[in-house]
Amino acid sequence: MSKIYYVGLLLLLIGFSCSNKKTATSGEEKLATKEPNVLVIYTDDLGYGDVARYGGQIPTPNIDELAADGLLFTNAYATAATCTPSRYAMLTGEYAWRAKGRGVAPGDASALIRPDRETLPSVMQRAGYRTGVIGKWHLGLGGDEGPDWNGALKPGPLEIGFDYSFIIPATGDRVPTVFVEDHHVVGLDPEDPIEVSYRDKVGDRPTGKEHPEQLKMMWSHGHNHTIVNGVSRIGYMAGGEAALWRDEDFAQTFVDKASRFITQESDKPFFLYFATHDIHVPRIAHEKFQGTTGFGPRGDVIAQLDWTVGELVKLLKEEGLEENTMIIFSSDNGPVLDDGYEDKARELISNHKPWGALRGGKYSAFEAGTRVPFIVKWPAKIEGGKTSDAMVSQVDLVGSFAGYLGQEYNAQQAVDTQNAWPALVGEDNEGREGLVQEALFSNLTYIRRDGYKLIPANNGPDMVPWGPIIETGFSEEDQLYNVKEDPGETKDLSAASPKVMAEMKSTLQRIKDK
Repeated sequence: MSKIYYVGLLLLLIGFSCSNKKTATSGEEKLATKEPNVLVIYTDDLGYGDVARYGGQIPTPNIDELAADGLLFTNAYATAATCTPSRYAMLTGEYAWRAKGRGVAPGDASALIRPDRETLPSVMQRAGYRTGVIGKWHLGLGGDEGPDWNGALKPGPLEIGFDYSFIIPATGDRVPTVFVEDHHVVGLDPEDPIEVSYRDKVGDRPTGKEHPEQLKMMWSHGHNHTIVNGVSRIGYMAGGEAALWRDEDFAQTFVDKASRFITQESDKPFFLYFATHDIHVPRIAHEKFQGTTGFGPRGDVIAQLDWTVGELVKLLKEEGLEENTMIIFSSDNGPVLDDGYEDKARELISNHKPWGALRGGKYSAFEAGTRVPFIVKWPAKIEGGKTSDAMVSQVDLVGSFAGYLGQEYNAQQAVDTQNAWPALVGEDNEGREGLVQEALFSNLTYIRRDGYKLIPANNGPDMVPWGPIIETGFSEEDQLYNVKEDPGETKDLSAASPKVMAEMKSTLQRIKDK
């Protein structure tokens, strides 16, 4: 054979070897830069001071371990002091107050997020993730005429970016008291259709108002309609007997569904929005947690929440997924004690302070309404045991994940989100310049990174008007505080700082006009 043939063969072998080496290197690089799984654990009514690592007296060892292995934020906020608006803003990147009808949704609300909206799960889908939502929804289901409980419940989560959905439609204290998987009520007997009304009584189920002797937890205000599982709810419900839930089983049911989703065979990373019902009323923990804390049902469901976190982390470890899973743990708003049931939350509070050193709580314009626990754990990227003072908002999850994953998003819809990725992973200790917070009745406040906080004048009540003993922060006069120097918001600086007041008002108006 000619020299030319051997030279050619040698070059071919060299090229083949180099090609294989390049492929192997690329594979190693891909493994090293593999996108993380993302687990957002979003709990309900958990106050800034409810977690032991934030100063709480109720043991929360599993949540504390998240902080020990991750990054604990001291200056993080939900976007509203009530649940529906916070959830809407986190999933859409838009403050909920920008349009009417996004306050606390009734149990029979139509879908608040429609299929044409930009959403966090849609961003994750476009980035190659399989997406799921498990737990409390409270963002409405169905078209303009509302949900069809006996048919296909859409639009819903599957129409806005989720591949899988297992939810309670609204809250545990609202009918219908059923689970919904993807588009249908779980276990519904078509011969026993569901009927729901929030105006007139339907069916023959007893109500808490008429038959308090049938209750295992007495209502205190507003929760005296249809009785299910010994608890009277908001609203009336008939039918659906085979589909009714048992409140005590929420935590285990959600953990089981999450386990199936996380361990599903797939080449894609997962994004799971896991929305627990704890600590929302009615506070009915599973029997194994009842009476374990000494703080009554509210303390017991905090222990149940902590167990839930522990079970999810244990699963990730067993599956070899912990190292490259980003866990974000937070709450939708601040704490409330009596929120409709006589569960001794106030009587048994002892020295525990759910609001920490802050003022107010759920519904309030004061800090405890929206400043919430926020912990991020990602062993592959974030050094554990650190604390961050960066100002972060849940509305920024859309922009942050879009930025990190190289995805474009509809900024005309997700108008309020920002790319806060450096803050989320501990590379930026300052965060946002400022953010808007929504209190009861869509009253807005503006807080800056330097600690100044404006509560504009309004004519709302001083206290929540229907039962909870919580200061709203509302006043007929403008208020100005510096929450860095005065976290309890005890010193009104409005008269002493007119220039700051003017700047804050101007900024808030500019954001509202955006």
